[in-house]
Amino acid sequence: MPKDSYDLLCTIYIGQGFANGTIDLGGLLVSQISSFSKVWAALEGGPDNRGATFYEPSLIPEGFFMLGSYSQPNNRPLFGWVLVAKDVTNNASQGALALPTNYTLVWSSESRDIKQDGVGYIWLPTPPQGYNPIGHVVTNSSERPPLDMIRCVRSDLTALIEIEGLIWRPDNGLNVYTSRPAARGSNDSSVPAGTFVVQTDGVALSLSCLKNVRNSLSAMPNVSQIQELVRAYSPMLYFHPDEQFLPSSVSWFFQNGALLYTKGNESNPVAIDPTGSNLPLNGTDDGAYWLDLPINQTIRDSLKKGNLQNAEAYLHVKPRLGATFTDIVVWIFYPFNGAAKAKVEVFHNVRLGKIGEHVGDWEHVTLRISNFDGELKTVYFSQHNSGTWVSSSDLEFGNGSKPIVYVSLHGHAAFPHPGLVLEGTDEVGIRNDMAKGDSVMDAGATFSVVNAEYLGTSTIVEPSWLNYAGQWGPNVTYDIDTELTSVMELLPGDLESEFKKILKDIPHEVLGEEGPVGPKMKDNWNGDERV
Repeated sequence: MPKDSYDLLCTIYIGQGFANGTIDLGGLLVSQISSFSKVWAALEGGPDNRGATFYEPSLIPEGFFMLGSYSQPNNRPLFGWVLVAKDVTNNASQGALALPTNYTLVWSSESRDIKQDGVGYIWLPTPPQGYNPIGHVVTNSSERPPLDMIRCVRSDLTALIEIEGLIWRPDNGLNVYTSRPAARGSNDSSVPAGTFVVQTDGVALSLSCLKNVRNSLSAMPNVSQIQELVRAYSPMLYFHPDEQFLPSSVSWFFQNGALLYTKGNESNPVAIDPTGSNLPLNGTDDGAYWLDLPINQTIRDSLKKGNLQNAEAYLHVKPRLGATFTDIVVWIFYPFNGAAKAKVEVFHNVRLGKIGEHVGDWEHVTLRISNFDGELKTVYFSQHNSGTWVSSSDLEFGNGSKPIVYVSLHGHAAFPHPGLVLEGTDEVGIRNDMAKGDSVMDAGATFSVVNAEYLGTSTIVEPSWLNYAGQWGPNVTYDIDTELTSVMELLPGDLESEFKKILKDIPHEVLGEEGPVGPKMKDNWNGDERV
């Protein structure tokens, strides 16, 4: 079949199953359940020492079966989900689902000296040969659960998991974690089930997640659905009142003086076409090319400030977790990143000279949306060379359902709340200052989808500049050692040594030692977000 015809068929088919409530993984039809019945609660231990509550899914559709219980810490409102499944193989002898043959009691609170609501029991299903358990069963009775309470899944329809975030830790012998697929690239087929995993004596009990063996993208949103999702969930970016270096569109940056430099011919930089069509597209960052500001100081200063009115969000839309979720990665371009500041114990605002300054700063926020119901589940806040996932239940929202993002002063890292976050220790570190100033950007006001590969290459045409692999700014143009020496000369001897320790862990991006690269050259383009 010609590629154009294949792309057209994909585009027509995609979106038909988006937000329809169920997804066919191939032999296994799954539904995402967010309604729960409480089984048992611990009232201490875990995050903030507030305990955790254990639930079983309720309102399960007819023909579907529970795969495992759900749990979350008590320091946040109930906001979660688990998958339930229906066998659609029509295979009477070896279907997709099977009853467990028995249960093993993993842990009981019966003899534990903890604050609790009743007594809790955690059980591990014993699967028949050729099947794997997906989750635990939690009861408030010492009686073994009924065998038909849960189902195990045929092994070829499952994948490996790993532990993720802590849910509860009552004592040294037990830890309860959320789980996630071990393989999480854009093309990986592993599907999280939303169940928890128990670790006893440092060893996690054997559980699996699911797998989309059908490799269908029918539950992914089509173009019009993407537009609706962006209108609903586009983040509101709030900049610090003292922020001098705001975002702009890429075309504004090119049109207003940015230049392309070539190694060995630095004295003859060239202007860049507004679309970036004359950028070298050699596919590698070999240091041969970089962008920079012009020599003229007036133009340099103007470019550094950006142009918020002209700013544009660039969206990368991709399937995640076996195409059961859609990630909308919202990329924002800043012409210039300002100098960093530090806190060194009693010295709260230590200026670091030019450290942190660099041209061409790309930052992003990722919206993770359920393909079962179209609901925004989590948001990733990129923070220099790592970041954090935050549940929608823990976010601030503006204009209805738009998550609020606080952008750090000069560094442009993204945070869910205002205040001060230090990169380092509680007393010594690089400052990330966030506050709600008058400057704000709704990423959904002006945006373009620059890549949605699953829709076919003819549906979304990438801008030329997206495939430029070179640096969007030069390597450091100042002497880092000189800048650091001038800072440390101002500090007492004991604080100077403390400050030197944190410098070893400062990302190269913050120090300005490496010129930044564009979105498509970053690890998260095809991989998972760093945490």
